Amino acid sequence: KDHEAFVVPDLSEVFHEIEKDESLSTDEKRQKIAVCEREYAEKSEKIHIIHQLLKAHTLFERDAAYVVENGQVIIVDEFTGRKMAGRRWSDGLHQAVEAKEAVTVRGETQTLATITIQNYFRMYDKLAGMTGTAETEEGEFHEIYGLEVVVIPTNRPVRRIDQDDFVYKTKREKYTALLDEIERMHARGLPILVGTTSVDTSETVSRMLRRRGIKHNVLNAKYHEREAEIITEAGQSGAVTIATNMAGRGTDIKLASGVVKCSVCAIEAQQPAFGRFREEADLGQAQAKEFGCNDDPPCGLVILGTERHDSRRIDRQLRGRSGRQGDAGSSLFFLSLEDDLMRLFMAERLAKIMDRLGAEEGEVITHPWVTKAIERAQKRVELTNFDARKRLLEYDDVMNQQREVIYDLRLFALEGGEDLKGEVWDMIRDAVFARFDEYVPETDHEEKWDLAGLKNRLLIEFFLHCPELPDENSLDTALEWEDRNAIADYVAEKAEATFKKKVEEFGEESERILSYIFLFTVDEKWKDHLYDLDQLKAGIYFRAWGQKDPLIEYKKEAYEMFVDLMGDVRTTLADRLFKAQMMPPQPMRAPRITRVSGPTLDTTDEGYAPGAVAARGAFAPTGVAASAQAGPPTGVSGSAATAASATAPARQPGAVVTNRAEGPAPAKPVATGDKVGRNDPCPCGSGRKYKKCHGRPGAAPL
Repeated sequence: KDHEAFVVPDLSEVFHEIEKDESLSTDEKRQKIAVCEREYAEKSEKIHIIHQLLKAHTLFERDAAYVVENGQVIIVDEFTGRKMAGRRWSDGLHQAVEAKEAVTVRGETQTLATITIQNYFRMYDKLAGMTGTAETEEGEFHEIYGLEVVVIPTNRPVRRIDQDDFVYKTKREKYTALLDEIERMHARGLPILVGTTSVDTSETVSRMLRRRGIKHNVLNAKYHEREAEIITEAGQSGAVTIATNMAGRGTDIKLASGVVKCSVCAIEAQQPAFGRFREEADLGQAQAKEFGCNDDPPCGLVILGTERHDSRRIDRQLRGRSGRQGDAGSSLFFLSLEDDLMRLFMAERLAKIMDRLGAEEGEVITHPWVTKAIERAQKRVELTNFDARKRLLEYDDVMNQQREVIYDLRLFALEGGEDLKGEVWDMIRDAVFARFDEYVPETDHEEKWDLAGLKNRLLIEFFLHCPELPDENSLDTALEWEDRNAIADYVAEKAEATFKKKVEEFGEESERILSYIFLFTVDEKWKDHLYDLDQLKAGIYFRAWGQKDPLIEYKKEAYEMFVDLMGDVRTTLADRLFKAQMMPPQPMRAPRITRVSGPTLDTTDEGYAPGAVAARGAFAPTGVAASAQAGPPTGVSGSAATAASATAPARQPGAVVTNRAEGPAPAKPVATGDKVGRNDPCPCGSGRKYKKCHGRPGAAPL
């Protein structure tokens, strides 16, 4: 029984068996299908929730993918290291992470609009930009946006020394060597920036430094409020700063005067800039070697990385914090075979090399070949990520075409006018003709036409009355309507007459009401369509097991879903518009005004603050548009409301207005002499009975 709880039935097979079962009536078949659909939905939902919980527990790590603050799970951007407040994972994943961290599980968000960054940028006629790390993504810029990348030389030659990576066997050995290097550079008074890949790693290094008694600052998503202060102190002599990618791109660390260039600096430029191949050394090479300047630069900002990122671009951004505007500096990365990148691509080969060389604990491997091999591994990761982004763009291109159609429809609704009326009528006509084709198929003989069913369907669904069509019990038959086009013209004529009558009923508010119903219907259906597309995309990759291209299958099914969406929009729009009714303005409940003598003030009504009644009394009744500036009429989905206004009651001199709502005083009975019987003629002289004139409920008193 437990096993069956996770076995999802094949709906197509089940429905086929139900439909061919001749022992069941039509209603029994419908009920049985509904039961199967409900069972399928419940099992699918349960399996989906379990899948998301497993995903949250195994793939999403705290202080890496997210942080927990004030009882909330906040996502951390893996590239910038910053918190993304207000952003939530969709499809129940965020709720699973909240359950994992034992915080309040908030409601699931639903996508109302979506677009990829690539398609968003491609909406512009012209594109250009500047970044210090575009060279590594040159192919992607050309393939996606058709842009060329041009490398501009630096203003002054780069004098930063980028040392080859230090590779250790274990993370423990790596962190020990990192701390030894930090301690050595700190003793010499150099500013140090330690780059980490996650919040958790930055706090681990911070705990190790505290044990060694080294004063330092930590910059990550948890301490973003102090970012400016920490960056200001990072360039001081002997300062140690531990940071995630927050201190990477776009961060300018100003160096103190004592660490920019010392008297024994002999660092030479590593690349030409504007014809200047190198700067003159402060000392000759012989003197520089005496001070050890070539191997161990004595000035500038020191960059120490705890591990390599998946992208070379992020590493270059970290290195680029040092050696800016011709300043001296250096960078060095400490790696281990247990790091994610090394473990996936290079751990086995390097481990064999270290074993063959008889490497002992704490011994390091460093060589230009190793550094280049690591960069090749990063290129493979970048290529995989680019393929994923490109594939995502191909899927979004399908939705992009549908998005343009929907947004064109919304533009009609926002602009209004005769174009809106024409568009609404076209959609209503298509919805009516869809029902017409269902009951009067062109391929069937006229004897098989179900005109009575068409008449009932139009009346029930659209309130569209077609009296000349036969009823079920009528002696008239479809043979009297031998011309199918004549029936279509008759139905279209009735629909158009009903539409024009509705527009006339709406009067001056017709344009606003049409716009509101149109916008509400399109937005509601588009939101549901986006959810359905997300569900389709989540499972479409399994089609590859059947030797089918998931992208082609996605395009085909997404098109079919969009056709159904447009049909649903037309039908719902016609249904809501034909059923909309003009309602008289609803009477507003007058607020109670309480006179208060003394310091006591009663403020017990509905949680409103004192003095709020005067403003609240000026509000329009619920479901009625207060003014033209208040937006679309709020209750028009099935019944349209006219604009109405209400004014606040005048205050009595010396009266205190409280938030206690008091209803109007009950009307006193009017003395009219002898009591009038319900069936007696009304004393007003109208000639009607009293119960149908001034004696009816709500009538004005005599």
